[in-house]
Amino acid sequence: QVQLVESGGGLVQAGESLTLSCKITGRGIPGRGINAMGWDRQAPGKQRELVAHISGGGRKSYADSVKGRFTVSRDNAKNTVILQMNSLKREDTAVYYCYANIDDEYGVDYSDYWGQGTQVTVSS
Repeated sequence: QVQLVESGGGLVQAGESLTLSCKITGRGIPGRGINAMGWDRQAPGKQRELVAHISGGGRKSYADSVKGRFTVSRDNAKNTVILQMNSLKREDTAVYYCYANIDDEYGVDYSDYWGQGTQVTVSS
């Protein structure tokens, strides 16, 4: 089984920074192709939304609400995706989930996987 384990969440004040990390482990990792990766978030009472996405080729995209403040990156050697969050706002408070699209062990199919989530709370 494939597992995505997030770390780095916590409580910070508005204007501060936080870095989230997500490591992929499991059967066939490393070795299996890891395609797109990224981060979603879900705030209380709101729908889950895409925050940042990075393709297998390194192309990045962001939600409008975080552009210029958040940066997504990937370390392919460590099977890790990272979200650097600067100038945090109260409205960034949410549970953040990493995800990855990963090839199967035979390289003929692929599936999406998500982590269990890490809480980010921004106080004013």
